[in-house]
Amino acid sequence: MMLGIYTAATGSGLACSAQWPLCDNGLLPQTIPSFIEWFHRLVAMIVGFQILGTTVWAWRRGAKRSVKLPMTLALVVLPLQVSIGAVTVTLSGLIPNGYSVPTQAAHFVVALTIFTALTFGTLRAYDGQFRRSALERVNLALPAALVLVVFAALTSRVWDLFPYGSTTQPLFIGSTLAAIAALVAALVWVTQASETQTSLTRLRPLVVTAVGLLVLIALLGRDLVIYTPLIRDLNALLFALAALSIAAATWLARRVDAAEQATTHSVSGD
Repeated sequence: MMLGIYTAATGSGLACSAQWPLCDNGLLPQTIPSFIEWFHRLVAMIVGFQILGTTVWAWRRGAKRSVKLPMTLALVVLPLQVSIGAVTVTLSGLIPNGYSVPTQAAHFVVALTIFTALTFGTLRAYDGQFRRSALERVNLALPAALVLVVFAALTSRVWDLFPYGSTTQPLFIGSTLAAIAALVAALVWVTQASETQTSLTRLRPLVVTAVGLLVLIALLGRDLVIYTPLIRDLNALLFALAALSIAAATWLARRVDAAEQATTHSVSGD
């Protein structure tokens, strides 16, 4: 996904003469921009086969349902992602006006769906193999997400600390995706920890809210709207709300952990 952002940011998305799956009237690129677009397609194809292999592995190894279903969802949605990707680079070729805002948004949202499904399935595949408790893992994931959101804010267009070019945009998207992955992990582990700590259920709305805000932030970072001062202020507000939600969830998780440790020490003392 970061490579796709880089391809779009460098203007290489249309470098293959609005052709797909060919490039420059052949299989191989003829220019540097064409090579960037071609290499993005190659990496996407490799990832596609990895998704296929992971899904087959999940079913053949008899993985539990919480692993098989998200992996299967990623595989089922994959052809749609490939089709939208082909549309985005055809422009006036195969499909008129393919390179448009709705198509770009759909391409990103479907990719994010695949990313989230694979993240969730991977987390569930590792159930029972962690050394730390679910609550301890939550208390690691939430601060990590908060740090990543701050990094994403610094690399966004809100404060203009860095030119929002072909280097900064992939960093922004990459940190945002990593924050979403950390929050998905926190959500999975909160669900597991709440089986014994019912007070942790209060964290779920905060984490889900933060994920939704980050998706909106990522979409704003994809140049889908004209970045007016109003949009900049809205983007800053979304960052603030996301950080506040994660900070509140972190504080609640720490309180539950402290209360659990106090109870454990009290029982040990008795």
